Amino acid sequence: MDHLDFDEAPRQGRPALHLEKQVQRALAEDIGAGDLTAELIPEDRYCDALIIVREIAVVCGQPWVNEVFRQLDPRVQVDWQVAEGDELETNQVVARLSGPARALLTGERVSLNFLQTLSGVATQTRRFVQAVAGTRATIVDTRKTIPGLRLAEKYAVRIGGGTNHRMGLYDAILIKENHITATGSITNAVNMAKAFNGKYKFIQVEVETFEQLEEALDIGVGMVMLDNMTPEQQRMAIERVGNRSLVEISGGVSLDSVRLIAELGVDRISVGALTKDVKAIDYSMRFKDV
Repeated sequence: MDHLDFDEAPRQGRPALHLEKQVQRALAEDIGAGDLTAELIPEDRYCDALIIVREIAVVCGQPWVNEVFRQLDPRVQVDWQVAEGDELETNQVVARLSGPARALLTGERVSLNFLQTLSGVATQTRRFVQAVAGTRATIVDTRKTIPGLRLAEKYAVRIGGGTNHRMGLYDAILIKENHITATGSITNAVNMAKAFNGKYKFIQVEVETFEQLEEALDIGVGMVMLDNMTPEQQRMAIERVGNRSLVEISGGVSLDSVRLIAELGVDRISVGALTKDVKAIDYSMRFKDV
């Protein structure tokens, strides 16, 4: 599958295999015992269809659309008129399809569901990335994803120009407020993490006060997250950090505020809204001849 070159292989298997199973579940959910309405169409009827976008967007989800029709009927041909990640204009034709009418009808909703959701993530990510252009800041996602769609949504973030934070709990250590409380202190938590002998991508500590920030820096953390601080507190914290650690800012980030945050000199800005508050892009499939 194109564009599924994740840097971190998920626990549940290769990205292409995950995609295949994801599509299987989506089709089973929609079709059940059979598509009753599609059976009204003669089995030997072939036709052509167009996928059209109804608003400005970044296209994302082509591998999922291809997989939907591959599983339904390999005779369906999907001819993409745009590349994954392209910026689209309103009413632009993004794909031309041809094949058995039943398969096109049955796969219409599932394929568009993937396309509209992933394009929504990629489009919003692109807006944030463009908003911080020219600064050192990188836009990263979070674990605030739709259950079952994490790999797909994080793929869409990358198509939109953003960067993935940890894929899950298994590949990095992020010490947050509750971890600090449970272990007794930032120092205790970080020392425990270091005892893992590198079974992780990075160790990061979330701090809410300057006292926590200094403790994290003293113990030698390579990345700190400033959580829900005011702009003035963020500026002061970044000055205190200097070159001792990478700095990520999280919490309450919007398109209106992200540029000002980036100009503070922060390294990473995490935005949960990229994958949590998804606004689906409006696509439609139209048959040319039945």
